[in-house]
Amino acid sequence: MQPLGEYYLWCDHRAKGEAAEITEVARLEKLEAIQWCGGVYSSEWGFSKLLHWLRHNPKKRADFVSAFEHCDMVAATLCGISDPKRAKRSVCAMGHKWLWNAQLGGLPPESFLVKVDPLLEGVREKLEGEYATSDQIAGKLSAFWAEKLELKPGIPIPVGAFDAHWDAIGAGCRTDDMVNVIGTSTCIIGITPSVKLVPGVCGVVQGSVHPQRTGIEAGLSAVGDIFSAIALRAGTDVKTLSAGLKKYRAGQTGLLRMTWDNGDRTVLVNPNLRGVTLGWNLQSTAQDELFAAIEGTAFHTRVILDRMVENGVTIRRVINAGGIPQKNDVLNQVYANVLGRPVLVPASSVTSLGSAIFAFLGAGTFKTIEEAQDKVCPKHRTFTPDAAAQSVYQDLHPLFNKLYFSLGQKGGEGLADVLPTLIAVAEAATRHARR
Repeated sequence: MQPLGEYYLWCDHRAKGEAAEITEVARLEKLEAIQWCGGVYSSEWGFSKLLHWLRHNPKKRADFVSAFEHCDMVAATLCGISDPKRAKRSVCAMGHKWLWNAQLGGLPPESFLVKVDPLLEGVREKLEGEYATSDQIAGKLSAFWAEKLELKPGIPIPVGAFDAHWDAIGAGCRTDDMVNVIGTSTCIIGITPSVKLVPGVCGVVQGSVHPQRTGIEAGLSAVGDIFSAIALRAGTDVKTLSAGLKKYRAGQTGLLRMTWDNGDRTVLVNPNLRGVTLGWNLQSTAQDELFAAIEGTAFHTRVILDRMVENGVTIRRVINAGGIPQKNDVLNQVYANVLGRPVLVPASSVTSLGSAIFAFLGAGTFKTIEEAQDKVCPKHRTFTPDAAAQSVYQDLHPLFNKLYFSLGQKGGEGLADVLPTLIAVAEAATRHARR
């Protein structure tokens, strides 16, 4: 299990063409698994990235043994597992990003994969193994890594998962809760008691968050990264630019910000989009744009939550977790005002607390996730909607919705060709300049 030299981060969208091909074939073949991941395959997911790698690394194909999500590779490495077939794979990772579904027989059939591209022949077998939820043990800490980490060998290591899914557990997520894990991007993570398929989300996977419940994932491809980019263009940092944001009122800037600076993860699943700000005038400032971007991410989050509710998902509580809500009360209040419902925020940092909970389960310290949460999760602060601000956002939300779908929805009657055309022209010009 030696890396072949290339890691793909989730936010790497080079495989957007491969993702579109997978979606097209899945629809033609009526692949049921595509409905479990919102009906559109993403460039942020496994098969698209693997196909991109295979196409661009012909000399390394013969050495290809398997592909691993980072959470599974880390667990296998710590356990001293070198045989890919012995490495346990995360239901969370494989369900959300590799079309794996226990009810449908696991991974997509070989016949489907080779119709996407013959380069995928044999890949299904190379990805086979034991798939497990995070209440199961991946193995035990090897003597080699125990010495490196100055720990005792034999410590049980749970099966991994994605950071946001574990962060949701650490934030106190229970059944029918929805957690906005807000950092560089946003992962919206929920736990539902039963399967509710939702068009445009990043997957509905049984056992991906809570091992005995159905997990649902959605999100925004950039949030904190947008705030940082705005500050960088202004020659400052987010902390400095945020000073004074408390004085801003809903809609005051006259700006409406589409936060597609890194494409759209949910519900359009469209990487061929870019950020748009409407309403600039000669007096508009970088701080105005920052506040509008906070509003824009809140509006986008509302689009996603509305889509879930329309498809039968119950949302009992909304929790803002991740790194940013701990430092930005303005953002939390704007979210409450835009969403029109209370927003809970953990009273102290919960980053990595979810992974600690699963480690406790693996060690036998607690018998259930709920027991662990009751002991270690902090209480919540509550941000309630301000009636005046909520009224303003209620008027602005239809405008945001209109722009969101007119500019972003592929094949629509609106202006959906504008941003992809701009991107294509820019990419062509860049290629020409490099010759």
